[in-house]
Amino acid sequence: MAAMIKIIYKPVSILVSVLGGILAGVIFKRIWTAATGEDEAPKATHAQRGWREVLIAAALQGAVFALVKAAVDRVAAEGTRKLTGAWPGEDNRAGDEAA
Repeated sequence: MAAMIKIIYKPVSILVSVLGGILAGVIFKRIWTAATGEDEAPKATHAQRGWREVLIAAALQGAVFALVKAAVDRVAAEGTRKLTGAWPGEDNRAGDEAA
């Protein structure tokens, strides 16, 4: 049964990841706009932008995307466990004791 749950969970996980990416983009844009007053973050290829600004924007964007992805993935896994009783991802309880 757990193997079947994991097989079914895979396409759901992909959809959740795509939606999480969209959400992360919206959140990042709002943070960037609030912090700088600009609608768009600088791209690495913008000639008028300096290294510092480009790298800060990239680091902030990466942090937002990682945080949102982890939160969305965790919510999906917890929801799956509540609905089915089976954890859809890796269950490392035995591995944690060995480490």
